[in-house]
Amino acid sequence: MPLSEYTMHNIKEFRLQDIQERLYKSKAVAILTGAGISAESGVPTFRGKNGLWKNFRPEELATPEAFKQDPRLVWEWYDWRRRTLAQFKPNAAHLAIAGIEKRIKEFTLITQNVDGLHQLAGSKNIIELHGNIWRVRCLSCGKITVNRVVPIKILPFCECGGLLRPDVVWFGEMLSDSNLTKAFVAIDNCDLMFIIGTSGIVQPAASFALRAKDEGALVVEVNIEKTPLSASMDATFIGKAGDILPQLL
Repeated sequence: MPLSEYTMHNIKEFRLQDIQERLYKSKAVAILTGAGISAESGVPTFRGKNGLWKNFRPEELATPEAFKQDPRLVWEWYDWRRRTLAQFKPNAAHLAIAGIEKRIKEFTLITQNVDGLHQLAGSKNIIELHGNIWRVRCLSCGKITVNRVVPIKILPFCECGGLLRPDVVWFGEMLSDSNLTKAFVAIDNCDLMFIIGTSGIVQPAASFALRAKDEGALVVEVNIEKTPLSASMDATFIGKAGDILPQLL
């Protein structure tokens, strides 16, 4: 779709080419991505009816308590998820974000996704708020390693003999203080921020856009539909990120 055909859904009349020009002039850019960008690659949410596994809900399996009680069951679920994710590839939106990073001196990508598609697309400076399903962490020595074996051995153990768990943030666990600090620094220092494919509901990520605005950044939302954040954004583009973002390059 030509740049001129994208219409804005707010008071300010920003066109996509205006955002493109602003991007080229920006010294520091921050981007927040959510499940919507991965959905364009075909990745299921794993929380809806199509994401159920053996009639278990994620809230029943993605917890420290569930892992302590039955680590084999939890790992069987994560093995199924990993095998499902292994078939998907980065889409045009992932690639465009990696392209933006190459052009901006100070760039930070903050993602709520654990699927690792941003890394496969070539993004480097990434803050993964909820971890990464392709990393494992030892419960004994704490060592974190990348593991893309599919299917993974059930149960997987560290070389030290300790049991490995997925290096993701489970229900009931706190986000990494280090990751949050890095995210806040990037948000506070950016002059342009994109909010892409996220509902604007889950905290603390839902507050990032408003924090960036308070610090003087221009904040642009890209989503297939309006969200609770839309009314507060400087610009909201309705459509697929894979159609919109490549045009910024």
